[in-house]
Amino acid sequence: MTGAKTTALALGLALPFLTTACSHGQRPRTAAANQPATMVPGPVTVQGAVAHDTSAPLAQLIAQAPPPLSRQAMRARRAKYIAMFRARYAAKHHGKMPHWPPPPPKHAIPPPVTGEAAAIEQTRPGPRPAARLVASFTGLGAGFRGPRGTGYFHNPSDNSLAVGPRDIIQTVNSELAVFNESGKVLYGPVPTKTVFSGFPGPCGVTDFGDVVVRYDQLADRWVLVLPIFRKIKPPTPAPYGMCFAVSATSNPLGRYYRYQFPRALFPDYPRLGVWPNGYYLGTSSGDHVIQKHACVVDRAAMLRGAPASEQCSIINGSNFLNPADIEGYQTPPAGEPELFLAAGGTQLKKIFHGHTVHYYRFHANWKNPARSRVTGPFKVAVAPYHYLCNGQLTSCVPQPGVKTRLDAQGDKLMQPVVYRRFGKRQVVLAVQSVNTAGGGGGVRWYEFQLQRPGRLRLLQQSTYAPGGGFRWMGSIGMDRHGDIALGYSYGGAKHFAGQRITAQLAGSPKDEMTLKGTILARGQAAQTNTLRWEDYTTMDMAPNGCTFWYVGDYLRAHAKNYSTRIGAIQLPGCRPRRGRMMAAGK
Repeated sequence: MTGAKTTALALGLALPFLTTACSHGQRPRTAAANQPATMVPGPVTVQGAVAHDTSAPLAQLIAQAPPPLSRQAMRARRAKYIAMFRARYAAKHHGKMPHWPPPPPKHAIPPPVTGEAAAIEQTRPGPRPAARLVASFTGLGAGFRGPRGTGYFHNPSDNSLAVGPRDIIQTVNSELAVFNESGKVLYGPVPTKTVFSGFPGPCGVTDFGDVVVRYDQLADRWVLVLPIFRKIKPPTPAPYGMCFAVSATSNPLGRYYRYQFPRALFPDYPRLGVWPNGYYLGTSSGDHVIQKHACVVDRAAMLRGAPASEQCSIINGSNFLNPADIEGYQTPPAGEPELFLAAGGTQLKKIFHGHTVHYYRFHANWKNPARSRVTGPFKVAVAPYHYLCNGQLTSCVPQPGVKTRLDAQGDKLMQPVVYRRFGKRQVVLAVQSVNTAGGGGGVRWYEFQLQRPGRLRLLQQSTYAPGGGFRWMGSIGMDRHGDIALGYSYGGAKHFAGQRITAQLAGSPKDEMTLKGTILARGQAAQTNTLRWEDYTTMDMAPNGCTFWYVGDYLRAHAKNYSTRIGAIQLPGCRPRRGRMMAAGK
């Protein structure tokens, strides 16, 4: 969810009128005097949690949750909020209603792709057969039914997925469900606020989108993050907040340690990264201001359920920040700072292109917070890119038989930014959506080497765009063997939007995906109730180190709202881990 639409989407509306927009080996440049002052991180501030407790078992909270709304109640609720926002829209236009609902933004016509960018496009599928799906089942959305029936699924879906040794938690915009690895729904759907039932303050009162869930493999715990978008009434120390829930054990349905941290800035589009010394989070202050928040909470304290604090730095002028998220059990070298990555360019300044990836280093010091600092921006050169359709909240991807186009969120790196270590070798992966020479969209992916101290060097890059059409909103992962998997949305004028997965096998030629695309979900209808599409998908690595799990949206035949599909692949040559092993490559 992004700022200009926050209130409406938090209330469950899919209203188009609320979605108008607003070389290898090169050393990175440091944050020297020639850097714009607005991109330099501010000082790190420290604030303690305003509330924290230990919950009853989540299974008990779910059992006590109110029953889902009936279809009639859902329609009445939707009609109420449409009337409210229609009135607000009319007031904005001095009582006049020039057009209702307002038309979506015009389709962005991008400039030609540069020769250097076209040169790294992969325009043919890989030579190896597509990976076989080892799991595929219905996730939250239209057509989903669990032990509690169905739910009220808001758009965009804001897909998030966390995979543990036996269980899976999925969240979409304000709903949550728990599955086993075979796809059986164990609990749900329930509102995401159920995790905070009985918690003092607003965390358990109102459902908002952008809930993020992660499985912390290092600690065998589950972590959920829920942003508070609505202003909190005094006497709280800040108008907004961020809610964290960390499981007390490995049981996703057990007790949780719960926290609310105050936030002075609007906490939109949270991106979570697990790092040994903290849970790091990047957020945006809104769609009409170029301001980001890089924060970290005290992971060690929260794993014990002890009082905890949060450290934050405001970074003006930066693009959306994504913290690195550890895959596997080998941790970074002691003292390695967390990295926050961002794309270049600035959509609000109509700079829709770039040729660098930016990153910041967050040095958190819990013993002496006064010594914590964020440094950067640092830059690593990559092939030139142009945001797909000029960025977020634009009419972008065409659909068969309708005029409505889908948003691509082309201005940002997508989640997660992956960190994995193999002995002395450390790698970081990132993806974004870019324009292609064929007039469609492709997923640009990067593999960087992380050198000491905290310096990125480009190892490989490519734009995946075989056969034309649009590929966008990707999510990437790497297994313990060094294979890379890339999930993405696929669609265009001839194909309804759906989900696919491709992969590069370790040891294959650089800069290309080795496998043909695996079809996880074929779209069967066009989405016409809003141009918002997902906002993000999620790729997650199972604790066994070999199974890639992925979730994304599609529409079933004759459906008006999204469904999600959860699927998994496992690549040849990767031997799954048995038990918990901490050594490199195990």
